Amino acid sequence: MPDIAPHIARMPGSGVRHILERALRRPGTIILAVGEPGEVAGAEIRDAAADAWRAGAIRYTPNGGIPALREAIRSKLARENGLEVHPEQIWVTVGATQALYLAMALTLSRGDEILVPDPGYTTFTMNAHLLQAVPVPYPLRPQRAFQPDLAELEALVTPRTRALIVNTPSNPLGSTFDRETLQALLALARRHDLWLISDEVYERFTWGEPHVSPATLDADRRVLSVFSMSKTYAMTGARVGWLVTPPGWRQTMLRVQESVVSCVDEPSQRAAAAALTGDQAAVQRSAAHYRDNLAAATAALDARGLRYLAPTGAFYLWIDVSHVSAGDVVAWCERLLDERGVAVAPGSAFGASGEGWIRVCVASDRAELLEGIGRIPAPT
Repeated sequence: MPDIAPHIARMPGSGVRHILERALRRPGTIILAVGEPGEVAGAEIRDAAADAWRAGAIRYTPNGGIPALREAIRSKLARENGLEVHPEQIWVTVGATQALYLAMALTLSRGDEILVPDPGYTTFTMNAHLLQAVPVPYPLRPQRAFQPDLAELEALVTPRTRALIVNTPSNPLGSTFDRETLQALLALARRHDLWLISDEVYERFTWGEPHVSPATLDADRRVLSVFSMSKTYAMTGARVGWLVTPPGWRQTMLRVQESVVSCVDEPSQRAAAAALTGDQAAVQRSAAHYRDNLAAATAALDARGLRYLAPTGAFYLWIDVSHVSAGDVVAWCERLLDERGVAVAPGSAFGASGEGWIRVCVASDRAELLEGIGRIPAPT
């Protein structure tokens, strides 16, 4: 029997998924490992999808998405992000996951290097391997509050570097980059003629400074922006995101989208359009819930002397467990699950710089969250 392609065999798996699958085999486990909103999408969103099914609207749509959704996204970007784009720059995707894949496939060739945050979302590295490109981690260190060291980052650029990924608010860190940092990263990309791929999935959840979309600072059309319905509207399973490209890419995107997925299903697109154009009170309630959960969780960590990164975005806590993980946080997370019934994501699943740390999602029930945190051993 023929072998699969060698680069697929070398592709890393998801350390988060590994923990989740173990947890799902243990009834009663407190699962804090996965970024799943605790809410249910609003009735008007669900009704829009149901109405599409009942009407038989389940045929092919335009590659880039139904006009109503592209227009809703265009209006949203202008209103909330200060980003003016033409609908033909918006390409509706199967979640942000496909948008990230497309952004990397459009900019990377075999052997090209891409700078990825470390710690950073696992798909960044997985996609690079899938495309036979080379992910080059740029460390985000606790000594700098997990902000990039621009000199260190620039030293990683080589003649083969083609792109830089920026993720703010960050999954897994719960940190954000301010306007000045983004301007410096764009200046670096300009100096070395790099693409900048911006992951903005958690844009609606910031705790302090407002979210800044890098494309609003981009003067020379080098930013590709990735967005999602999943976290903002509790639509993780509906799989709707979008990629915003520079102008003039329509013919290229038609070919690329057709080859990968053709189009996103219309019921999900109608649900997304309803979410974007409808009452946003549910989003505000979600943000308040996450903010209050973060406040309660950080107070519990403070009371027990556990070190963490003060969150400024997203709905995660990045917690230092180096006092008990003994240099192997994956093994420690497995023991925490087996012995104390709590599933958390090992920091090393997000890159080597995450060793000794864990990611905890605070989007769940507050009592369950606090119970789970209470089972993490405190320093002695």
